[in-house]
Amino acid sequence: MEKLNKITSTVVPLPLENVDTDQIIPARFLKATSKDGFGDNLFRDWRYDKEDNPVASFVLNDPTYSGQILVAGKNFGSGSSREHAAWAIGGYGFRVVVSSFFADIFKNNSLNNGILPVVVSPEFLADIFEEVKKNPKTEVTVDLEKQQITNHATGKSESFEINAYKRDCLLNGLDDIDYLLSRKDKIEAYEQSNK
Repeated sequence: MEKLNKITSTVVPLPLENVDTDQIIPARFLKATSKDGFGDNLFRDWRYDKEDNPVASFVLNDPTYSGQILVAGKNFGSGSSREHAAWAIGGYGFRVVVSSFFADIFKNNSLNNGILPVVVSPEFLADIFEEVKKNPKTEVTVDLEKQQITNHATGKSESFEINAYKRDCLLNGLDDIDYLLSRKDKIEAYEQSNK
């Protein structure tokens, strides 16, 4: 995985609540077993009409908005436990998703796939949406090491929580297997000392 430490970026606003994993990546795209191509179908049924024409009003089709940070409404990632939702978000190019609440399984799937879910207060989330609406070039900084998010338009910051192990993995670009392999010498030494 790519290391994630500090990201300063414009954001893509999705001020919808209760976005479930079937809306993030529709079930008909779940047949693949590799992560390749899932970003192309992120929010597929909102991005394209039935004839596969882009829906101009949907935010991912609006060139006004871009960036590595998706800012979503409350209860993002609810529904099924499909890991493909995290694959689609990462495949599209997002490294961070900000919301006031994430479904637990989606949150864990994101962390396992190099995407940082940042939980902020409803007020902080509303401020980001408001500032981005006024100025789509508004930037947000997410500092994983300090566990802090900053809205540059207002200068306001908030701290966010993250599991210490997952924080270490993201900072070092390690998935669970890479983490174990990085501890191989210590594991072998422990095994030898306990024979």
